[in-house]
Amino acid sequence: MPQGHIMAMQTEIPPGLAAIARGRDYITLRELSEALNKAEQTLRKLHCTQGEVYGIRLHKIGGRLTASVADTAALLNGSQK
Repeated sequence: MPQGHIMAMQTEIPPGLAAIARGRDYITLRELSEALNKAEQTLRKLHCTQGEVYGIRLHKIGGRLTASVADTAALLNGSQK
C-alpha cells in the first residue's frame, strides 16, 4: 500500500438505521434518539455534559444537532463505547 494512502472503513448499516437515514450521511438528534431508543432530551444532556453521545460526536448543521450515520452504525454494531 502506498505511503499516505487512507483506507476508508466500511461499516455495515443496520436495516432500521438505513430506513431512518434514507441514504443521508447525517441524521438529526430526533432520528438518533429513535435509532438508539433513548429520549431526545437524554441525548441532548449527554452532549452538553460530556461533549458526545455514547462516543458519537454531534455536529451542528443548519442550526440542528446531527450525528454521522457511520458513527451511529458503528455504535449499534458494537464497535464503539
